[in-house]
Amino acid sequence: MSETVTTTPVTTAEDGAAQVGVIGMAVMGSNLARNLSHHGYRTAIFNRTTATTLEFAKRFPQEGFVVTETLEQFVAALERPRRIILMVKAGQATDATIDSLVPLLEQGDIVVDGGNSFFQDTRRREAALREHGIHFVGAGISGGEVGALEGPAIMPGGSEHAYTYVGPILEAISAKYHDEPCCAHIGPDGAGHFVKMVHNGIEYADMQFIGEAYELLKGAGFSPAEAAHVFAAWNTGDLESYLIEITADVLQQLDAATGVPLVDLIVDEAGMKGTGTWTVAEALKLGVPAASIGEAVFARAVSSTPDLRQAGQRALSGPSGSIPVEDRAQFTEDIRQALWASKVVAYAQGLHEIAVAATEYGWSIDVGAVAKIWRAGCIIRARLLDRIADEYAADNLVTLLEAPSIAEELARCQLAWRRVVGVATTAGVAIPGFSSALSYYDMVRAPRLNAALTQGLRDYFGAHTYRRIDQPGVFHTLWSDDRREIKVSD
Repeated sequence: MSETVTTTPVTTAEDGAAQVGVIGMAVMGSNLARNLSHHGYRTAIFNRTTATTLEFAKRFPQEGFVVTETLEQFVAALERPRRIILMVKAGQATDATIDSLVPLLEQGDIVVDGGNSFFQDTRRREAALREHGIHFVGAGISGGEVGALEGPAIMPGGSEHAYTYVGPILEAISAKYHDEPCCAHIGPDGAGHFVKMVHNGIEYADMQFIGEAYELLKGAGFSPAEAAHVFAAWNTGDLESYLIEITADVLQQLDAATGVPLVDLIVDEAGMKGTGTWTVAEALKLGVPAASIGEAVFARAVSSTPDLRQAGQRALSGPSGSIPVEDRAQFTEDIRQALWASKVVAYAQGLHEIAVAATEYGWSIDVGAVAKIWRAGCIIRARLLDRIADEYAADNLVTLLEAPSIAEELARCQLAWRRVVGVATTAGVAIPGFSSALSYYDMVRAPRLNAALTQGLRDYFGAHTYRRIDQPGVFHTLWSDDRREIKVSD
């Protein structure tokens, strides 16, 4: 499956010589096709617009692509069992492409969806293709266009049988961490796309925390260039990650025309394509607390609701966001610790959601293996993931927060974390991510929460009953009568 093949220009698409095929020649698909070629796989390519296929092949003749102009040619060009990677827009375009392919395929052929598809769509498609004897693999791919070319993190779901045929190829083209592929079989049907969805949710939270850290530095009088130096320094320690690295790059970028820091000229409206929202919606359905990821999604929503913001600016008053700081070094260290602790909470929430979903859908996901996949190639790659993978390998964790090395570090960080939340709140700097993460930390460690009062209120107005700490059974108080307590059930 992973043997090296010399890539030479191919002019015919009729001899079944291609080992793998890619449909969709936009940036991600074209770069993935080149990646396959670079790893010795003779690759057939197809795009709905033939001119796009021909132009791409003309630009890279050295890749030896099998160029096809129709789906029939494309399918005929592939050795059996056929291995086809779809890199088309998620949603209707993916369904339409699959519908066009199915009549041309045979039992045992394998279709891999490498797009950002919703995992329930992947489950539906896998079941439908299984009826035809065709294997369907939903593969989350992270790393952007550079990752697609140089090595992404890949999270494939689907049958184990299908993975024996496509796994070696995906592992070969994936990013490597100390020579270990950032790719592994996640589980059946939609498991791969679910994990990729949560990856993106964590990514939302990570960027929100970084943005809050920058706002705090700004409040203390740091210029973008000074803040860039801070992030660059953080990237040499336990916060080392791709997002911290590129934050320093973005902050030091100057506008060519004006010399003004580019970040000060960018409209502060953050876009989103849906994966973060899906992560939060699925957490709600599964009953998984993932508030820090949710706050990141909602923060983007607030940023992109100009009418709401304008109304608030007209009507509301509060502190200016200025933070008087006597010791800059200590302040930046406090922020660093708050950022690291909040980041850990986001990972904990995301990994908990994956574990609960695995139970719900029967996926048997190895959470530690997921952390290993994320160590290189993907957007949330970070030094922290090494520790996370080791902790899950050492113990069957309910939550990442209970891992010994994590819990010890959080204990060391919490005073700085609390100081940052307090200072920001007093100064009027919005920190929904930091504060939500800290509240989650305090909630999961608390011996009792305010839920007892909530349940009492629910019983009062809706007879929803409650349980007691001192005796078994389910109870209800006759609030509107004589307030006697009755036992509803054992």
